[in-house]
Amino acid sequence: MCMHLAGAQSDQLQLNEHNKYVFYQVVDLTDVSVDSLHNNSLLFVKAYYPKNKSVQSSDTSISLKSKFLLYSAISLARHESGEMAFSLHIECRNSKYRFWLTDFVFTPYERNRYAVFVPVPGKEIGLEKALAKIDKAELDGYFTQTAIFCRQLGEQLKQYMSESHHERMTPKKSLPPKISTGKW
Repeated sequence: MCMHLAGAQSDQLQLNEHNKYVFYQVVDLTDVSVDSLHNNSLLFVKAYYPKNKSVQSSDTSISLKSKFLLYSAISLARHESGEMAFSLHIECRNSKYRFWLTDFVFTPYERNRYAVFVPVPGKEIGLEKALAKIDKAELDGYFTQTAIFCRQLGEQLKQYMSESHHERMTPKKSLPPKISTGKW
């Protein structure tokens, strides 16, 4: 049963017309304008990727590049085995939006002399070509982790887009009142 479930998770990533892996969803939300959806998607990007400098925005779409960590699936000791870079695209229309994650690039990690896992410089592997360069069992674990990440990101985005809220700003922290010890 567990193996069947793990196989179903890797089915979430599909090849598109350019032979690149993609996670794609269209979500319908009734009675929501394109402006509200676009504002919510901007707020989502600001909330979940605050330090990301590669955000590109137009009237109805947003694109960004980011990455997440992958962990070893083979060994018993869990450690970072690499990072997966991806591109996120969100497009909005009246009462619906679509998003997709694509351009998956794996960068393996290795242990440096201080026993810290760091990216291997100059070694980036496109997910489409990874089978020739990564062990099959390890690659299946990476596919599963990538599909889980994509699904979780989709759920977070859906929750954020369905909420009706105005500009969600972090409230300014008020400083505690100053106490003067000279006056009684």
